[in-house]
Amino acid sequence: MPKRPKAAVLIAGAIVLAASSGFAVAQPPAPAAPAPQPDYHPSFGDLMTMAVQPRHIKVGVAGKARNWTYLTYESSELRNAFGRIARTIPVYRNQKLADLFASGILPSMDDLDAAIKAKDGAKFDAAYAGVTQSCNTCHAALEHAYVVIQAPQASSYTDQVLNAR
Repeated sequence: MPKRPKAAVLIAGAIVLAASSGFAVAQPPAPAAPAPQPDYHPSFGDLMTMAVQPRHIKVGVAGKARNWTYLTYESSELRNAFGRIARTIPVYRNQKLADLFASGILPSMDDLDAAIKAKDGAKFDAAYAGVTQSCNTCHAALEHAYVVIQAPQASSYTDQVLNAR
């Protein structure tokens, strides 16, 4: 076994002794704990833009193509989006959203669903116009009359085929 110089052995022993006896050995400071992430609370406008508006567009585009199978799915998703929003933000500007949606939006959605189920293009067009008008009426009731919804002129979802039957 090779011999170690006495000085190296003494230094190593002193380091071990210092560490075990509570003497501070220079160490880098511990990293600061990251700040906790705040809970995300989307606004009513955020939820409308994320959950309702895209579905309204998709229903409009697929409706022009009379894609009944996809419309059945997407209309259900649109209806459910209103339910999720009402659960997330129960009251907005002193209005109970579940009640507002039930009286102002869902009757037109019922007409839309009936037209889709019947695969009736003319009834779909009228019902979709009714849903769109219901959206605008709701916006006015919530003091957002300047948010005007219309039937889409083209699909903004160029990565999804909405016109297949």
